[in-house]
Amino acid sequence: MNSQPLQEYRLLLEAQGPAGLAFLNARVPHRYTGIFRLRDGALHSVFLHDKQGEIIPEFLQVVPLVDSFCHLTIRDGVFRTQNSALERDLDGHKYQGVLRSYIGLPLLDSEGRLYGTMCHFDEQALPLGD
Repeated sequence: MNSQPLQEYRLLLEAQGPAGLAFLNARVPHRYTGIFRLRDGALHSVFLHDKQGEIIPEFLQVVPLVDSFCHLTIRDGVFRTQNSALERDLDGHKYQGVLRSYIGLPLLDSEGRLYGTMCHFDEQALPLGD
């Protein structure tokens, strides 16, 4: 991977904090890019960028871990789906078909402990390249 985008992102985070999410979000087709902190059995939105610039829906502010796709991210080290409505492994999941496209990675704190997740997601089904 080219280190130039990573260096640009590091500089944005240092200078602008959460505005760096807009940089990441501009690189993917997904509407949302977020950082969620795991605390008390739920994922709390720390930073959330909406490509459309709308007010973030309340259901994305705090999500019980068991209701999130993030629990799969934490369990497996990565979780991705182009269209959750078609994922048989998600049958019965609260957000199956609601948030269709999702890719997430776990985030660790400076001491190597689980902090939460960073993810891109959208209500629309979107192709996910490697």
